[in-house]
Amino acid sequence: MSTKDFERVSLDYHRARPAGKLAIAATKPLANQRDLAMAYSPGVAAPCREIARDPSTAAEFTSRGNLVAVISNGTAVLGLGNIGPLASKPVMEGKAVLFKKFSGIDVFDLEINEHDPDRLVEIIASLEPTFGGINLEDIKAPECFVVERKLKERLSIPVFHDDQHGTAIIVAAAMVNGLRLVGKEFADVRLVVTGAGAAALACLDLLVTLGMRREAITVVDLDGVVYRGREQMDPFKARYAVDTEWRTLDEVIEGADIFLGLSGPGVLKPEHLSRMARDPIVFALANPEPEILPEVAREARPDAIIATGRSDYPNQVNNVLCFPFIFRGALDVGATAINEEMKAACVYALADLAKAEGSDIVDKAYGGEPARFGRDYLIPKPFDPRLIMVLAPAVAEAAMKSGVAERPIEDFDQYRQRLSQFVFRSGLVMKPVFDRAREAGRRLIYAEGEDRRVLQAVQQVIDESMARPTLVGRPKVIEDRIRELGLRIREGTHFDMIDIHDDPRFFDYWNEYHRAMGRRGVTPDEAKKAVSTINTVVAAIAVRRGDADAMLCGGVGHFRQHLGHVTEIIGKTDELIDLSTVTALVLPSGTFFICDTHITPNPCAEELAEMTLLAAEQVRRFGIEPKVALLSHSNFGSHDDADALKVRKARDLLAARAPDLEMDGEMHGDVALSVELRERVLLESTLTGTANLLVMPGLDAAHIGYNLLKMLGGGVSIGPILLGTARPAHILANSVTVRGIFNMSAVACVS
Repeated sequence: MSTKDFERVSLDYHRARPAGKLAIAATKPLANQRDLAMAYSPGVAAPCREIARDPSTAAEFTSRGNLVAVISNGTAVLGLGNIGPLASKPVMEGKAVLFKKFSGIDVFDLEINEHDPDRLVEIIASLEPTFGGINLEDIKAPECFVVERKLKERLSIPVFHDDQHGTAIIVAAAMVNGLRLVGKEFADVRLVVTGAGAAALACLDLLVTLGMRREAITVVDLDGVVYRGREQMDPFKARYAVDTEWRTLDEVIEGADIFLGLSGPGVLKPEHLSRMARDPIVFALANPEPEILPEVAREARPDAIIATGRSDYPNQVNNVLCFPFIFRGALDVGATAINEEMKAACVYALADLAKAEGSDIVDKAYGGEPARFGRDYLIPKPFDPRLIMVLAPAVAEAAMKSGVAERPIEDFDQYRQRLSQFVFRSGLVMKPVFDRAREAGRRLIYAEGEDRRVLQAVQQVIDESMARPTLVGRPKVIEDRIRELGLRIREGTHFDMIDIHDDPRFFDYWNEYHRAMGRRGVTPDEAKKAVSTINTVVAAIAVRRGDADAMLCGGVGHFRQHLGHVTEIIGKTDELIDLSTVTALVLPSGTFFICDTHITPNPCAEELAEMTLLAAEQVRRFGIEPKVALLSHSNFGSHDDADALKVRKARDLLAARAPDLEMDGEMHGDVALSVELRERVLLESTLTGTANLLVMPGLDAAHIGYNLLKMLGGGVSIGPILLGTARPAHILANSVTVRGIFNMSAVACVS
């Protein structure tokens, strides 16, 4: 996508109603007069009195304990510079969204029109009663140092300038592992850094805390080496001035072990690399173009360990690995500050997570290729679901040990279990699937190529480099609708087309169909007619012949008609009783998978067990470990009718076939979702936490339950996902949206 097109799409995204990226939602019932009396007057007086008596109870009675302010004055916004507080608001809203999505933290973004650092401090400090923490953002240096220092001195809540310390924590974690790989220690290495802004100086401060010698660090800025006696240096930069005759990067790079770039493109040359020490560590973090491209660096020094700030290279240094989780841990123990001990704990937790035994869940989420500790895997991936469960407890424990925790955690096992729910509530379940789809490079055929929703989704698929689409349909109709919708896609350049009425493959296609259906009473003439008139037949034959890797059909017509064609032409995997479906629902309370929502009216125990195993494997493709509840009107033996016995038998079959699968049944729906209710009924249940894969006893229950949850819960659905086909094929619901087709395109590409 061109820069101009990307900007237009971004403007449309932000402009869509409601404008912006944030909204406020009530967390308590407001359904009647009693609720209103509790929420406001007179009921609100009781917690007010309690807080006045004991201020620490504010975290118990209000949202303060889970509320962070993201604050900027707009003086150093991304690469845009001093664009002012109002223009910085989209960035601050974006930061707020990341807090919420990754760690469940609520945020008010505050854009303050004040450049004077002392007055800015006064304004922010006055807001302390509202917030549990302050995240400073995009305030230019050196004022950012002054503002943060003074706020830390005055406030009894965490103050964290992410541009400084978030970057520093990720850099330090990657550097810890880089040094581990090359067998060097912080105390023994020499580092050269280009750039002397807020992020660079924070990185150096943290590296010194971890053991690097200050005298082994040389800073190079736009004016050259930062040396003692140099004129026009602010006191923050002067802390790293060295006593040296060197004046240029070309001189100081000789024999250096580490290059840290927080400057601009092309600063580090191949000839510089050739003069560094053995196994040089090169962190070229300028964005979008680093100080040296990894392929150039690798050619100059094959022994180099390289990191960048970009997602298209290994070892991406990305602040999202840190700030949601360090605040999560700090808020959960009521920390009065984020201190050096907490930062160091976060560093080593990140570094150790990269070294930890690989997770099958993470591998599946990122394409099945093992992410194993090494030169191209120094730090975890941003969507590793283990991050919140490792980093937040490490930070919380460090806060407790260093004496800044006002609400210490007593049971860390229980705390980690609670944190795991953020993974399922994140709404980011599709992100790993999108990443895998881009890597897969599949050819995806759309049976309803003329459908306007399909064409809009195909535009997104192409923009995201997710697949090579093929559209089944009439060229003139497709071209007219592309023009009508104002899309940029063009046949040949962006997608392929099958107009079976004018395609040289027509003979091959009807012959292929006749081979599949000839012994089911289909004559050659009927085969020709089917191929000529039914787009789903054409798409299925394309997949069967290998002209496409996966297919999407449906959206128009009856599900079962499409299912019949898919079953007849593509078929099911060997020894499978029948196909089934699972549908994902992303709700505010979590992400849940429900099966079978579309195919088998009254499955037997063997079919329930089969669909459960297929659905569990599909859940893992989203990077989520399945927790299965086999649902019934019976609750752990409370009824012995045929339906209850069927579900009970399915559980026994699953226990024998997949002993490692976490599941239980038969149980009520509320018991599946509530640990407290389950413990009242059956203490030794083999299901822990909240179930995320709900297996229904029949089609009626599945379809009704899914639609009720979707409408009442305000959920976003993904699916139905067809399970058990011999080749990837999925059938869209009639109500599918453009976004739904886009999501299912990704699912089809990685099936």
